[in-house]
Amino acid sequence: MLNNLELWMRFSRPPTSALKPISGGRLKGKTDINPQWRYQAMTAQFGPIGIGWKYTIDRLWTEDGPNGERMAFALVSLFIKHEGAWSDAIQGIGGAAMIANEKSGLVGSDEAYKMATTDALSVALKMLGVAAEIYLGNFDGSKYKTDPEPPKNDSGPHHNPEILAKFAAARTMEELGKAWEKLDANQRRAHFAVKEARKAELDAKADADPLAAEMEKQG
Repeated sequence: MLNNLELWMRFSRPPTSALKPISGGRLKGKTDINPQWRYQAMTAQFGPIGIGWKYTIDRLWTEDGPNGERMAFALVSLFIKHEGAWSDAIQGIGGAAMIANEKSGLVGSDEAYKMATTDALSVALKMLGVAAEIYLGNFDGSKYKTDPEPPKNDSGPHHNPEILAKFAAARTMEELGKAWEKLDANQRRAHFAVKEARKAELDAKADADPLAAEMEKQG
């Protein structure tokens, strides 16, 4: 059973390779997220689209804008399969310019509905926490503002006592794996060596237990 924020934390932070600054327009200074990364993140978490997650396009429509412009809109419903059951609809509305008033005059786009659908899907996905760190304003264009400062006068990694305790409490490889899965990328980098050391201890114990049992049996 997942805790309330476990899914959110798993894909709240896109890799910087999936991000690029928006250099013009009303959103100048904001960060653009590669849609393909969103789909990759969903597939990694739930499985292939249509099997572990899916969406429907519920409505497409247009509305007039100022100065001859025209906007295309899309309403989508997103569904995820969790613990064998499909969720209720997670809806999102998105839009894109179908006819834009540019310096050269009115310009039409034959991809307006596609872009509106992509936008609507991103709105639905953000409800699950996909790329949440970007929408929370925790990325400054080069690095995440929430990254912890490196410890001063300390050449080693910073270890979280709670994580160390969970590793120590793991009595099987499965328990250790579950504790590892709950860590984010930064925590994994900082605690990889500790995890590997605990893994080696569990491996050694697993090898020693049958030998000890055999020796006890032989008296």
